[in-house]
Amino acid sequence: MNITINGNDHTIEQIKTIEDMLTQLGLGEKLVIVEQNRQIIDRTVYGQTVVRDNDTFEIVHFVGGG
Repeated sequence: MNITINGNDHTIEQIKTIEDMLTQLGLGEKLVIVEQNRQIIDRTVYGQTVVRDNDTFEIVHFVGGG
């Protein structure tokens, strides 16, 4: 499956949901905001939201600092 994440093309396998994708990217435990095909997805449905071939994602995660 081919998807775009933050402007970069990725070929991924064994991913069905946004939750799966975040886990594979090492972001499963981090607070992130995910936009799928220009629509912000509520994090409560990451496990039910299907990832499809040619989807485009923007993922923003927060970094602490001061």
